[in-house]
Amino acid sequence: MPRKVSVAAWGAALFISWNAILLLYLMSRPKAPDASDLTEHVIRLAEEAEAELEKQKELLQQIHHYSGLLHRRPAPPNAARGPELPQRLSNVSLPSPTPVASDAQSAVIPVLVVACDRPSVRKCLDSLLKYRPSAEQFPIIVSQDCGHAETARVIDSYGDAITHINQPDLSEVPAPPEHRKFQGYYKISRHYKWALNQIFKVMGYKSAIVVEDDLEVAPDFYEYFLSAYYLLRKDPTLWCISAWNDNGKEALVEAKGSAILHRSDFFPGLGWLLLRELWEELEPKWPAAFWDDWVRRPEQRLERACLRPELPRTRTFGRKGVSQGQFFDQHLRFIKLNQDPVAFTKIDLSYLLKEKYDPWFVEQVYGAPKVRAEEVLQGQVPGGRTVRVEYTTKDTFKAMARAFGVMDDLKSGVARVAYMGVVSFTHRGRRVFLAPPQNWGGYDPSWT
Repeated sequence: MPRKVSVAAWGAALFISWNAILLLYLMSRPKAPDASDLTEHVIRLAEEAEAELEKQKELLQQIHHYSGLLHRRPAPPNAARGPELPQRLSNVSLPSPTPVASDAQSAVIPVLVVACDRPSVRKCLDSLLKYRPSAEQFPIIVSQDCGHAETARVIDSYGDAITHINQPDLSEVPAPPEHRKFQGYYKISRHYKWALNQIFKVMGYKSAIVVEDDLEVAPDFYEYFLSAYYLLRKDPTLWCISAWNDNGKEALVEAKGSAILHRSDFFPGLGWLLLRELWEELEPKWPAAFWDDWVRRPEQRLERACLRPELPRTRTFGRKGVSQGQFFDQHLRFIKLNQDPVAFTKIDLSYLLKEKYDPWFVEQVYGAPKVRAEEVLQGQVPGGRTVRVEYTTKDTFKAMARAFGVMDDLKSGVARVAYMGVVSFTHRGRRVFLAPPQNWGGYDPSWT
């Protein structure tokens, strides 16, 4: 108890003494100059006052630090320090390099390539094989539906470098009459279920990276997934790791953001890692069609998040498919694939765990000045400043998203890349948080 009193008294005395010195300093200042020099004098006084305030700020931080020590249990000898969080998304300061958990380094993670009738799967496989660091750690398994002979010949041409399996049921899938035109989506859902059962139930793997046959990958694709694997194991509020950023156009991402990672409430897909435990949860209720929208529903997501990169680690080259090129010409072909490899396995990514990330994220978003969308769009906000643009309704969100060029569609009330309702992107080099009010009550599934 005497130690607590002495430290607190020391802090209070130090603060009072400093302010007394400051008061004497100001009283001893010479009389203000004539009016002709008033502007210069005011500027100088403002600068001096700002410097004094900075010193007081440092003093208060020291007092706060020593006061906090009183209520903190001493750390055990040689205890590892947690990573410091990035100070701002537009200029991320990464934690000191630290090896990730050893179980992640040694994990065997198969890559499941879901294929059908695209001979251009060669581009996908060439990309995966080019950057694969180990065939033993990352076996590539191509699961083919459709029975397309030319595509099968392309896959088989890789020999022992990959494993080729074939979905045996090529029949039409029973569907309601009004869904006959969606038969392709029914077959895709059936194929995913069969292929993932092969990976987890037949082959016995504990995790898998799912890639479709129209994706090419970045040089650090494997490094990224390997480093994030242990987070997925450790944090029950995460349910997937994705290589994709729906707003990954060059104009919307941090120019030097190769190492920036985010949490997201939106399931991105397009190159994603899941654990066997998640498949055991989803498989018994797997939908007959539209599986990706299904997993985005609240009853599947259960308030869990995915990790995603600022710069995508996959890019699609498949304009033609069951979606008939939806979004491709206007959006997907502009996605920027990262080409600046990051040694993620040498970085401590534990700042992305929910208990560390959420308080920091809220401070970043709601500590940023609130401005109007038109002020940002017209360049009326001082350069370099991170800002918050607020929306309150579905219509205002969609209007602002369109104005900034980010995707405006919502699935079960969740906007693409959103976390806590916040869509983060850059506009002319500035970080923008498109955010709901701070008293936001959660996602509204009726926003579709």
